[in-house]
Amino acid sequence: MATQLKTANDFGVKPEYGHYIGGEWVSGDSGKTIDLINPANGQVLTKIQAGNAKDIERAVAAAKAAFPKWSQSLASERQEILIEIARRLKARHSDYATFETLNNGKPMRESMYFDMPQAISQFELFAGAAYGLHGQTFDYPDAVGIVHREALGVCAQIIPWNVPMLMMACKIAPALASGNTVVLKPAETVCLSVIEFFMEMADLLPPGVINVVTGYGADVGEALVTHPDVVKVAFTGSVATARRIMQYASVNIIPQTLELGGKSAHIVCADADIDAAVESATMSTVLNKGEVCLAGSRLFLHQSIQDEFLAKFKAALEGIRQGDPLDMATQLGAQASRMQMDKVESYLKLATEEGADVLTGGTRADSAELASGHFVKPTVFTNVNNTMRIAQEEIFGPVTSVITWSDEDEMMKQANATTYGLAGGIWTKDLARAHRMARRLETGTIWINRYYNLKANMPLGGYKQSGFGREFSHEVLNHYTQTKSVVVNLQEGRTGMFDQ
Repeated sequence: MATQLKTANDFGVKPEYGHYIGGEWVSGDSGKTIDLINPANGQVLTKIQAGNAKDIERAVAAAKAAFPKWSQSLASERQEILIEIARRLKARHSDYATFETLNNGKPMRESMYFDMPQAISQFELFAGAAYGLHGQTFDYPDAVGIVHREALGVCAQIIPWNVPMLMMACKIAPALASGNTVVLKPAETVCLSVIEFFMEMADLLPPGVINVVTGYGADVGEALVTHPDVVKVAFTGSVATARRIMQYASVNIIPQTLELGGKSAHIVCADADIDAAVESATMSTVLNKGEVCLAGSRLFLHQSIQDEFLAKFKAALEGIRQGDPLDMATQLGAQASRMQMDKVESYLKLATEEGADVLTGGTRADSAELASGHFVKPTVFTNVNNTMRIAQEEIFGPVTSVITWSDEDEMMKQANATTYGLAGGIWTKDLARAHRMARRLETGTIWINRYYNLKANMPLGGYKQSGFGREFSHEVLNHYTQTKSVVVNLQEGRTGMFDQ
């Protein structure tokens, strides 16, 4: 690890950023700001506005004013903008990856080769969707039925801190493609990359089409979702916050799409390719420091391969290079905030209290050069019972719990015995078993023989308390449009039903 981490000034980060409202960068009404922190060293990167209800009022008004013209814009215009966004992101790929790493603490290799390519692909995917918003026609002997698909209006979008560029892209790309306007509220702890993105893209978007208000959820979230001119909310985050979002949305009876937590089952059968499965389990543990809602944090190992698998898994995790996230050699960075590190540490303590054994890790990183950052060792717990809190609650850190199994039916019951249902993984060479298990898993996405095998235009979303609605595919366009039925009568004259 480098002896001296670089500062924000080395990367052109501005000392302060405003809200983006009506095509302009403006100061917040309160005059208060929030520090964005580099979790790798605790240094202040920059300041953002601490927004309030008055800022939300201005942003929603701007989005409402922009909607009539934008909703009637040509598909070619919207497509051209989305393509140009993707082109600009590619041109400054490493810059945005650096902003992501500076503020989130994730390794640069992930920002470069996972976050940014995935974000770029969302704009490319939905660029073509602008032409795909077609309705339907129905032919009757005496009438023609026409179903129009229309943009909704002003959409509230609230995104989390773990993958901000990707979350921003998967929200605004379909909203723009379908002719909606947006007020975006990024996470107040991690949003440097998102704000820098809108600084560069501002000239592409008509004023008011996209507005960005930063601030604490308590100060801006309720004001945004309960605003009478907001017609839809898209939220990614915790279940606890989602409950409040749903209550706020009930004020004006507006639809929601919610992508929430996960406690995904990663199932390894006796006939699995052990080396490949170990690699996937390692990636699931350390990718984005485990701050991924899709993580396969419950590893179900068949008892016949348990010893070999765990020996290789332990060796793999103990070989992970943890250090300066800006170093391309680093494989595991810093938890995104002190609050998140404290949460992970509390679960590390809880696990041993519940009776689980530490296979590897179990503490903060003990290297002196990492002491100023929020670093946690990759951790695996064995002898875990599925009823333990560490097997039921989302830790959101580099922590995996191992549960052994021998009977498929009993294991499947345990895999589904969770309030979540976002993702899952299955390792087997038996095609019939793979399909059988996939059908039984109560979860929205299942990867067979490779975890995190994300493919373009595959719907992503949850069962149960992992939320509802689907994103990352054209299916989400159903959530950003509404249908209007028009019936044209072809039969002349009166019906005769009401002759006097």
